[in-house]
Amino acid sequence: MAGKTPRTSAKRATKAAATKRGAAKPRLLAGGNPQIAKGYGDAPVQAYIAAMPGWKRDVGHSLDALIVRAVPGVHKAVKWNSPLYGVEGQGWFLGIHVFSRYVKVAFFRGASLHPVPPGASKQQHTRYLDIHEHDQFDEAQFTNWVKQASRLPGERM
Repeated sequence: MAGKTPRTSAKRATKAAATKRGAAKPRLLAGGNPQIAKGYGDAPVQAYIAAMPGWKRDVGHSLDALIVRAVPGVHKAVKWNSPLYGVEGQGWFLGIHVFSRYVKVAFFRGASLHPVPPGASKQQHTRYLDIHEHDQFDEAQFTNWVKQASRLPGERM
């Protein structure tokens, strides 16, 4: 126990026990993006959404619910600290990422959507939708984009 005080050892033991029970909160990376381990299915996506800070959590729940309604049987995963949504055998059509002041939705084949989502990308086919705290969110347009995107070939990641 050289160099450790009883208090430090107790804190480490408590933190380790909490982590084993799954009670530890995910760390927030720069901009507030939750650090969630790579995983497939609904559970890691829900863990990501639950860890989204402040008003962004409500946005995450809304986006997830709209996507699930628009694409029954949608496949989900968390990779690179971002939830991904796709269709089995077709790849990923959409990703979500948290930044300091907004939530970014990436449509991986967004240049093929009508109308094209407003955010340009360095990637030829990708388009973005940035959602800020007080934005008026058009659920009907978003749902339309999700349905269109789910019918296009997705990204293999």
